[in-house]
Amino acid sequence: MDNDLYGHINNVTYYSYFDTVANHYLIHEGGLDIHAGSVIGLVVESKCGYHAPLAYPDRLRAGLRVDKLGNRSVTYGIALFKEGEEEAAAHGYFVHVFVDRQTRKAVAMPERLREALGWLVLTP
Repeated sequence: MDNDLYGHINNVTYYSYFDTVANHYLIHEGGLDIHAGSVIGLVVESKCGYHAPLAYPDRLRAGLRVDKLGNRSVTYGIALFKEGEEEAAAHGYFVHVFVDRQTRKAVAMPERLREALGWLVLTP
């Protein structure tokens, strides 16, 4: 399902990979409870640049960093690599705003989550 009729991964699927990479980190390192937690992250902005084609069943690896960490939002930098390649096949960013699950109003992210995201902030 990942490949399109041209035989490579469809552009919209890259955004799904971005989402998976970030959410995997949030769940496993930041303690985000996507099913019952009171705070959830909503994507409010995204961009992807494509550099080389990928096709299923290529094995991929991803790089994740935090470009900007606020109290209620985070901007991730993400790159996707074909296994064994040093140059990214695609790179981009997306922004999560953390909101109350019920009201959908922006709220401060939980401390454990913010701390885990802080580990990914690149410092000069």
